[in-house]
Amino acid sequence: MKIGIIGEGAIGRYVAGGLTERGLGPHVILVRSNPEGEVTDGIPRVRSVADLPSGLDLMVDCAGHAALAEHGCAILARGIGLITVSLGALADPALADTLARAARSGGAQLHLASGAIGALDALRAARVGGLDEVTYIGRKPPRGWRGSPAETRLDLDTLEAAAVHFEGTAREAATAYPKNANVAAAVALAGSGFDETRVQLVADPCITANIHEIHASGAFGQFSFRIEGQTLPDNPRSSALAAMSVIAAIEREIAPVTT
Repeated sequence: MKIGIIGEGAIGRYVAGGLTERGLGPHVILVRSNPEGEVTDGIPRVRSVADLPSGLDLMVDCAGHAALAEHGCAILARGIGLITVSLGALADPALADTLARAARSGGAQLHLASGAIGALDALRAARVGGLDEVTYIGRKPPRGWRGSPAETRLDLDTLEAAAVHFEGTAREAATAYPKNANVAAAVALAGSGFDETRVQLVADPCITANIHEIHASGAFGQFSFRIEGQTLPDNPRSSALAAMSVIAAIEREIAPVTT
């Protein structure tokens, strides 16, 4: 299988390293601008989908909502499968519909990586019988909310106790916090949908890890799930588990037996 990557940020670098260790590539990297000087790792860089080499089987979006919106449809229309962790972008119904139509026309699939959260398989199963309520609560240290609307609602530098800076639907969270609320989108897509999933986002100076909680009830009964995730060393907004989930998604694509 020939695999390419979109983006060279913290997650993109992690995925590239993981692919290299497994002898799976990457065979090309789609970047915003060509790197200065000579590329010494032997991996070609291109700036548009039109410049991607022929024979690619799979592209992996590690570059965020804007990159999925810019490149996703063209990739799928070429018949290339696409894995993304930018699930929050699908809160835009027009983009979600356009991506689905491109996938159908190209005979490809858009695969949604689980990202920084677990228990989504249980949530998808519970949806079959009917869900009454799904709530996602995301807690991060104040530094994890820098560059988000939390900065206008809280003084992140002087915060002494946990404080809620957002309450609303998963659609509202994914739209307002495009760099932070992919987990809320993942929960929504697996469960009740963007408009029925409730979200609470919290800045907590007493924690060092990112904490994600799902609370769900329905015909199946009820469950609560909590995970404390570490960030990637070079980006406090990027979840280590989200990067790992991309590698796991790639392995599922090439494995003869999957779980």
